[in-house]
Amino acid sequence: MKGQTLAEALKSVFVLLVIVLCLVAGWLIWDNIMGNPVNFEGGNNQGHPLPGNYLGIVYRGGIIVPLLMAVNLILITFIIERYIMLWRAKGRGNLNSFVRSLRELLNQDKIEEAIKLCDKQRGSLANVMKAGLHRYRDLQSDKTLMNDQKVLALQKDLEEATALELPVLSQNLVILSTIASIAVLIGLIGTVLGMIKAFGALATAGAPDALALANGIAEALVNTAFGITGSTIALIFYNYYQTRVDGMTFKMDVAGFSLAQTFASSLKK
Repeated sequence: MKGQTLAEALKSVFVLLVIVLCLVAGWLIWDNIMGNPVNFEGGNNQGHPLPGNYLGIVYRGGIIVPLLMAVNLILITFIIERYIMLWRAKGRGNLNSFVRSLRELLNQDKIEEAIKLCDKQRGSLANVMKAGLHRYRDLQSDKTLMNDQKVLALQKDLEEATALELPVLSQNLVILSTIASIAVLIGLIGTVLGMIKAFGALATAGAPDALALANGIAEALVNTAFGITGSTIALIFYNYYQTRVDGMTFKMDVAGFSLAQTFASSLKK
């Protein structure tokens, strides 16, 4: 229990650290790189960007841009983190081949060999099956329980082992789903602020302030582009990773059911 609490605390610290670092990085990139005077006419970052200079154009998106950049950096970080974790959770080799090999060993009542196979596979499915196999072995020699009780006990252990693995698989997916929702909303805030500036420039007496009008429109469009891009990427990867998690969960359920059925058949012999 202490180990789990410490692990959860470290995961929370990691998430917080990533968010803070991305916020700082977003601000530094926007202020020092995109806001560099060399990107603007006359060396003034309050003026027009140089023709075709996208760094200057993005800088004119205003104060919401570094926040959107931080959100996108957070998104990229957790896309990579989830890829690595799910790759590790998959384990070694093909899962379908692993399940077939495991079933063959069980049919031959080779429990120890099956446990060793799980140790080699090292994935989440292997962890669940290994927990079930240890219980399988103990229940085989248990003389105090009826056969039906033994099967139920094995099924319960498999369900508990699966429940322990699921948080590892789905961890931080909520961050991707949250970014998919809020990125476009943050971009919308920047868009509204830009349009306010643009209409303010049009509302001036006499000729409209062309520079203020251009800056306002640029701010609106840049924030819209950043927000929509981040939201779209987050939604794509959230659905992709969720599909992978669902697939692995299904394989755990099928493998657990197969193990329970094999155990029930062995008790009838």
